[in-house]
Amino acid sequence: MSTMNLVDADINDLLTRVRRTLHENPELSGKEHMTAALIVKELRAIGVDEIREGVAETGVVAWIRGAQDGPSVLIRADIDALPIQEVDHGQSYISRTQGVHHGCGHDGHVAILLGTAKVLQSLKETMSGSVIFVFQPAEERGGGARRMLDANPWPQEITPHSSLALHITNDQQVGTIDVRPGPVTAAAQSFDVRFISSGGHAAQPQAVADPIVASAEFVMSAQTIVSRSLSSRSNVVVGLSCIHGGDTRSAIPTEVTIEGTIRAFSDDDMKIVRRRLREVAAGVAQIHGCDVDVDIKDDMYPVSINDTAVSAVVARAGREVLGDDNVTSDVVQSGADDMAEFLAAFPGCYFRLGAGNAARELTAPHHSPHFDFDESAMENGVKVFVQSVLDLQTHAPA
Repeated sequence: MSTMNLVDADINDLLTRVRRTLHENPELSGKEHMTAALIVKELRAIGVDEIREGVAETGVVAWIRGAQDGPSVLIRADIDALPIQEVDHGQSYISRTQGVHHGCGHDGHVAILLGTAKVLQSLKETMSGSVIFVFQPAEERGGGARRMLDANPWPQEITPHSSLALHITNDQQVGTIDVRPGPVTAAAQSFDVRFISSGGHAAQPQAVADPIVASAEFVMSAQTIVSRSLSSRSNVVVGLSCIHGGDTRSAIPTEVTIEGTIRAFSDDDMKIVRRRLREVAAGVAQIHGCDVDVDIKDDMYPVSINDTAVSAVVARAGREVLGDDNVTSDVVQSGADDMAEFLAAFPGCYFRLGAGNAARELTAPHHSPHFDFDESAMENGVKVFVQSVLDLQTHAPA
C-alpha cells in the first residue's frame, strides 16, 4: 500500500498546529506536563485504542491494534526542549518561555508521530499487527528512554518486534532522508573536573596554588587524549564546554570547575578516555599544587546501532515515497540520542529527516538559538513512517 495520497490537508494542518503550539510553549526535560497533556488530547481525538499517561513521569504511550494479527512496531518521538534563549528572526511561533527553546526539533518529532498515528488509525482495518506510539520525555537530560523501557507500559501480547525513530536535521535538504545500518550516533558520557586551592590575593600568586592556571593547562592537555591515546581510526570527541570559577578580579578563587562530554563509538575507547582524563587531571594538579576531583557521571548513553534488515525496509520505504535520489546512507554523527536504548531492546532504525532550506535561511544546526526548520519536512516524516510500518508488518524481518 502506498502512502502517497494518505497525508492530506487535515494531516498537514495537524502537523503545523501541533508543532507551532509546542514551539511556542517549550518545556525542559522532566517538566513536559503541558506537552504531555496536548499529546493526550490529540491522541483521544485521533481515537487510538488505548493511552497510558505518566510513563516515566511525563511520557505518554498509546497503541493501535490492527484488524489482523501481525508484528508490533514501536515508533518513538522525544518531547523535551533545551535551556536556550531563542533568537527572533520573524517567526510568528517564537518561544514564549524565557530561556527555553525547541532547538533540536523535538516539537516536529511530536507532530510527526501524531500525524503518523492519525494516518495509521485510518488504516486500522487493513493493518496486520499493532503500532505503539512512544512520546518520550527527558532525552536531552535524564535518560527518559531507559525509564520508559523499565516501565514496560504496553501489553505483553503486543511487545514490539521492531522500532523506529527519526531526527529532523538542517544538515540535509528538505525532501531527503539518510538511513544506514550499524552505528549512527555515539555513546555519550558527562564529566566534571574540579581544581581546588585555598584561595588568596591575586597580587600575590606565589602564596597559593592557582586553580585557574591549572584549569587552563588541563583544557589544553585534554586535547591530546584523542590524538595521543587512541588509534587514528577512532572516532572520539572530548569536549570541554563549561568553565566556572572566581567572582572577583582581585582574588585567586578556591576552585574552578570544568564540565565536559565524551563521545565515542566503542566501549574500549570510552574506557581509555575516562582513564586518561583522570590521569591528565591528576598530573596537572600535581604540577600546580592543587587538589583535583574528577567526577565521571553515571549518565552514559550507549551507541545507537541500526538493525540491517529494518534499515533496509526504511530505506526502501523512503525511496518509494521520496524518490530514489533522495535517500542516502552517509551520516554517522558524534551526537548522542537515547533512542539507543530502544534500538538495543527492539531491532530498529533511527534515520535523519532532511529539513534544511538554504533559500529560506533555515540552516542553523541543532542546539543553536537560531534553530528552525522547513515544516514541509514533517509530511515526509509521516510518509516514511507509515510506509515503513506497513512494510514491516507485511514483511517483518526475521
